[in-house]
Amino acid sequence: MTTARTATPSTARAINDRLALDLLLERGPLTASDLRALTGLSRPTVADLLERLQRSGLVAHAGESAALRRGPNARLYGLVADRAHLAGIDIRASGVSLVVADLTGRTLGTATIAASLPAASAAPVVDGEDPSGSGDAGAPESTGCSCGSSGSGGGGAGVVTTDGDLLVERTVEALLATAAEAGAGELHTVAVGAPGLVDPATGTLNNSGKLPEWHTKLLAALRSRPGTEVILENEVNLAGIAEHRIGAAKDRRDFALIWLGHGVGASVILDGRLRRGASGGTGEIGFLPVPGTIGLPDSKKCDGGFHSTVSSAAICELAARHGLRAEPGTEEGAGAEAEPGVGAEDREPAAGAVVRRAVETGADDFLDELALRIAVGASAICVVLDPGCVVLGGEIGQAGGPELASRVERHLSRLSPLATEVRAGTAGGGAVLAGAVLTAGDAVRRELFGGD
Repeated sequence: MTTARTATPSTARAINDRLALDLLLERGPLTASDLRALTGLSRPTVADLLERLQRSGLVAHAGESAALRRGPNARLYGLVADRAHLAGIDIRASGVSLVVADLTGRTLGTATIAASLPAASAAPVVDGEDPSGSGDAGAPESTGCSCGSSGSGGGGAGVVTTDGDLLVERTVEALLATAAEAGAGELHTVAVGAPGLVDPATGTLNNSGKLPEWHTKLLAALRSRPGTEVILENEVNLAGIAEHRIGAAKDRRDFALIWLGHGVGASVILDGRLRRGASGGTGEIGFLPVPGTIGLPDSKKCDGGFHSTVSSAAICELAARHGLRAEPGTEEGAGAEAEPGVGAEDREPAAGAVVRRAVETGADDFLDELALRIAVGASAICVVLDPGCVVLGGEIGQAGGPELASRVERHLSRLSPLATEVRAGTAGGGAVLAGAVLTAGDAVRRELFGGD
């Protein structure tokens, strides 16, 4: 027979403290009366926990409530946002984007560091840009598949490739400078999103030679700094976390994100938890064998897999067959045909532009063929995992919006016996950075607040 146990006084205090801290994080400054109403705790218990949390430096007075008369009952209590600082980093083949935030997750500073620079450029660090916005600065480029990797980002007339060691040095300098400008003496936790397989047991990046060597060196440099915890996560997984917490799947405990861009990948959330798999390879759907390709993928490259039908390059070729045109290298331009010979770096924005234009002009044949291709890969996820919801993210998911999502859902309903809703992602091009900040914030608060 199981014997029921009551919480010890210390355990009860810890639970109550975490409850109050989570409410202050979610709702902002509250009065003691607010906390009593929201928690159901007694007046003495709330008074004790507020005193305890103020002594710990986590909570402080934050003014008075305008809705109440002056006095103790009107006093507001809020989290001390600068109690700890954190950062999110998105490593891409073309460079690095980073965000420094406070304990609440509020952005305090940003920076980008390019791996390739215009020949006339003097410095690769650009402060003041917001990589967590709606553009593609924070978009994953690949999931580690060789045909999804865009290499080191070098090459081309008027472009110089930054030395890997120098890029690592400049990235660390930019991180520390951004943190210092934000008033952060040190960073408690840094969460990093990178392409490739991340071993869930060891947290190491499995760089099979398809990714630039500086990726691994940057991680080593970050981890060598004392006093800062570094969390490594696959970039598409971080995008999935962002869609789950602040994006299109906020109301779902089960869903799969399909990231459609230069590379193709997926993130799986089941029972409200990110699922990585035994080796961190959950979501490597670029390797999924699908009809309509020549040959089959193999263990080293995903040519012939799902990637070959829905990557940016494949979408540009499909658009050209349907007579659609988009300006390579621009987001919105139209006028130069998306020819198969366009370079991979130019195809990525061109693919988004052509899908957006197809939606605007009602290019039904193109959109239906693209939707069917996406649905074929989605059906494999659905019949195995039954997530009930698929979110289309990345440059193509953004550009296609609800129109493309609804078409994918119709095709999926004919391919799979399981009812599955398909939604357009809403976390934007900065989903990786947003997911990194959320992940770092969770780690910081677990240590400072206690609990899971």
